[in-house]
Amino acid sequence: MTALLEKALARAARLPAEQQDFVASIILEELDGNERWEALLADPRSQSAIDHLAAEGIAEFDAGRTVPGGFGDK
Repeated sequence: MTALLEKALARAARLPAEQQDFVASIILEELDGNERWEALLADPRSQSAIDHLAAEGIAEFDAGRTVPGGFGDK
């Protein structure tokens, strides 16, 4: 276990039981989500879907239907 994870768990251990359970549920949901993404991306069919989405994005860019910037830009 890393020092940062140990520090986080030590701090969480000082919380009331209800808050500890809440923190634990967030951690477990995050881990479960990561496992689902890894499984989805490991499926060979995913590459086809990713390629299709990339082609759509490139076509939208080439057609001038995109704007500069990213998700966080305003």
